[in-house]
Amino acid sequence: MQVTHPDRGSRKWLGSFAICIVIGLFLLAIISALSISFGAAEMRLATAWNAVFHYNPGMVEHKIVHTIRLPRMLASLIAGCSLAMCGAVMQGTTRNPLADSGLMGISAGSTLSIAICMAFLPGSTYGERMLFAFLGAGVATFMTYYIASLGKRGITPQRLVLAGISISMLFGAFSQYIAIRYNIGQSLVYWTAGSAAGVNWNELLIVFPFFAMGVLAAFALSPSITILSLGEEVASGIGLRPRFVQGAATIIVLLLTGLSVIVIGPVGFVGLIVPHMVRHWVGVDYRYIIPASAVYGALLTVSADLIGRIINKPFETPIGIIFGVVGVPYFLYLVRTQRGKME
Repeated sequence: MQVTHPDRGSRKWLGSFAICIVIGLFLLAIISALSISFGAAEMRLATAWNAVFHYNPGMVEHKIVHTIRLPRMLASLIAGCSLAMCGAVMQGTTRNPLADSGLMGISAGSTLSIAICMAFLPGSTYGERMLFAFLGAGVATFMTYYIASLGKRGITPQRLVLAGISISMLFGAFSQYIAIRYNIGQSLVYWTAGSAAGVNWNELLIVFPFFAMGVLAAFALSPSITILSLGEEVASGIGLRPRFVQGAATIIVLLLTGLSVIVIGPVGFVGLIVPHMVRHWVGVDYRYIIPASAVYGALLTVSADLIGRIINKPFETPIGIIFGVVGVPYFLYLVRTQRGKME
């Protein structure tokens, strides 16, 4: 059997990819600027931008921008980028159009681990909580794949989604029990609703190296993910090692999911929506899908955070609620349109 390498079919999408990235970065710059300029505290645009370029620690408005709005915008950007890339990587390696760190139970595993950390290690550092988030994501991933592999048919897209949803519900119930039993309900509920509020520069400095490693690794693995998305038999015929690619992709997903959960909470549907959206614009080559997902995932999350701050001022609407309103109908739409690809 003669196989056409993805390079030949993807070259025609290069122009579309370039346009997509330029537009996405332009919109992201605008939304990021708006995120810095607007919030619960009223201030003039000139004052907000003076705080960015000519910071004066003696001015209250400058402190608000420098210590609250800038870290918050960057946290939303990092989390959105991470979640969208996770969705793209998972959809490519599993060939499952509904793959997402939230639906697969990975975010729920991180959430349960952080709840345990809050209850039993109340004095834990930010780095220790991040480690717990990574471990919880790993346990949830193992359990999801193990449950999906039971039975004669083995792992299928349908079984993977059902196993992931089951793990999410189970771990969610355990998290709620811990919250009630150890009186951390208020802190846990606020955090699980999804919010970048309260993130500071020190926490971002801890998160950023892991974020950079995950992004670079995903970019480096993207050609192999493109080939693997054609099927394991085709990938093996070309000389690719499917198990190695799947293992590396799993590590990337655990890393990016864990840090996104610790930064803004277990926000769902970003990794589901964004890769499907950009696939219409850049084609099926994951060398294009993954970078485009990173840009538009960041754009979507920063936009949601900004909307959550301004639609009900001075109160805030959590990001998780905004994505739930948009994501649930989109999930139902995908289930209906992608049914044939999951059988």
